[in-house]
Amino acid sequence: MRKADLPKPCRAFGLHVSRLRAVKREDKDEPRSGRGPAGRAAARSTAALMVLFTLGPALPRQEKGPDGYRMVTERVRQAGLESEGAYEFLRRITEIGPRLTGSSGAAAAVELTRRMMTDLGLSNVHLEAVVVGRWERGAEERASVAAAGAAGPVSLSVCALGGSVRTPPSGLTAPVIEVESFAKLARLGPAARGKIVFFNRPMDRRMTDPFAAYGAAADQRVLGAVEAARAGAVAALVRSLTFRVDKHPHTGLMTYAPDVPKIPAAAVATADADLLSALLETGGPVVVRLEMSCGTFGTATSANVVGEITGAERPGEIVLVGGHLDSWDLGTGAHDDGAGCAATLEALRLIKGLGLKPRRTIRAVMFMDEEFGGTGGRFYAEDERRRGERHIVAMESDRGGFLPVGIAAGGADAGALRKIRAWQGLLEPLGISWIGPGGGGVDVGPLIQRGTVPVSVIPNAQTYFDVHHSGLDVLSAVNPRELEFQAVILAALAYVLAQEGV
Repeated sequence: MRKADLPKPCRAFGLHVSRLRAVKREDKDEPRSGRGPAGRAAARSTAALMVLFTLGPALPRQEKGPDGYRMVTERVRQAGLESEGAYEFLRRITEIGPRLTGSSGAAAAVELTRRMMTDLGLSNVHLEAVVVGRWERGAEERASVAAAGAAGPVSLSVCALGGSVRTPPSGLTAPVIEVESFAKLARLGPAARGKIVFFNRPMDRRMTDPFAAYGAAADQRVLGAVEAARAGAVAALVRSLTFRVDKHPHTGLMTYAPDVPKIPAAAVATADADLLSALLETGGPVVVRLEMSCGTFGTATSANVVGEITGAERPGEIVLVGGHLDSWDLGTGAHDDGAGCAATLEALRLIKGLGLKPRRTIRAVMFMDEEFGGTGGRFYAEDERRRGERHIVAMESDRGGFLPVGIAAGGADAGALRKIRAWQGLLEPLGISWIGPGGGGVDVGPLIQRGTVPVSVIPNAQTYFDVHHSGLDVLSAVNPRELEFQAVILAALAYVLAQEGV
């Protein structure tokens, strides 16, 4: 076979081999030319590129049916686990730093992922504008507590909740009152007036599903400032949403209501929440001083990033795979949701690199603004480019980069779930032990409302809320092999669904 007749991945592989041979020749000439170190450096660089961007020969033909799809899945598994390319994508994303909606970091992430999609050779790579709010944390963020009999004020580890207003420039000092629920706050009546309301309801460790435990406690973070203001309070403190007891505060979105004053709202680390609660149990007066310089500064224009492998037979029917680019600003958003973006990019790299040509389009979307209200998902669904397109499946990865154990699919569509369950045997060798009802996410919610079938890879996320929305959510918290399994499963399932539909 002539070199020109080789599939592109093979030609690329041959080119790299030629370069490596040239490097070896340079190494042999090292005593004469002095080019040995440069040659070895070139070899190392070339080897890295070979691992990330070449996957060996393309499949000779499109495989269909259970046996054919088993072969495809096995090839995807081997190629993915050999290179662990998802972690390299994640490293590049997190190197930008925090990607708070509307920030320069978010803008840099948009440009980076656009460039990565282009470098992967995806088709129709483009940006779709999204109008987002712009909130900034500010330089000042501290708190202290003083109690009767204490030697002096004790510092508390706190962080502003996303969307909070600032305190007065000189800070805010007030007595603290502790509650576990909105109902208990309402029963206090005027006792909360002029106070800082401290919501101290922990996530319930007895619950098997950590996301269910999070959901059962998140109302105090999202609506705590509203309910505290309604009771006449001057600020709200909320216990961080994590199972762990430590000194790392966890931020997250909070909201205001138009009929009550906007008061500052902050999360307090769980260890300091326990300290504050213990001081209050002594019965003496407990006073907290809070200083925050956060604020909202209008809107900004950002973008969703889109790229695809265009379907060979039904390009207007789309299997969407995606995650959200924006992150909170205390860490670098490695699990939430750099991992979902990296696994998506790796999934399409694997499909394209193996020369697979799906019947339907497999589209990657890096959504913007999931954390501050989901505007990216709404803008995507409503964009005029959706006319003439039919999204048959939406797969959003936003549960961290942990080892996958199951698939949630179909939403309320039992027929779709039954069809997807038929492929469980393909995924069992990859660790998928169940396929059950569910799926979805903030970003793909608008598509699901229009009839798109949701699919979610479910990882073992028991430690997710140890790092969620905190300064601990960094690259080192993600295991490269576990993240790669997520990418492999996304690639295999997206390809099969693009071939077979739902």
